[in-house]
Amino acid sequence: MTTAMDLLDIALRIAFVALAFGQIMSMLRLALGPTVGDRILALDTMVINGLGLIVVLGIHQGIQVYFEVTLLIAMLGFVSTVALARFILRGDIIE
Repeated sequence: MTTAMDLLDIALRIAFVALAFGQIMSMLRLALGPTVGDRILALDTMVINGLGLIVVLGIHQGIQVYFEVTLLIAMLGFVSTVALARFILRGDIIE
């Protein structure tokens, strides 16, 4: 009979594999993307997958600091994506 900890361990392993696969696919889109917009979206997706990996690692290890780190990385990822998109569209970040 499986316990709740065994099921959590299985779910975490599946989440690690799925997020790692998504990260690899995003890296391929970053390298092969035909347009600049595809590459920007691939970078944003890589940030989101990285956040997921850090959260799953925090759950696995039971350390709460990882969740605070993900909040900081999420804010930086959003700002950098917006700044890069504005630079591509207008050629300048700050008007």
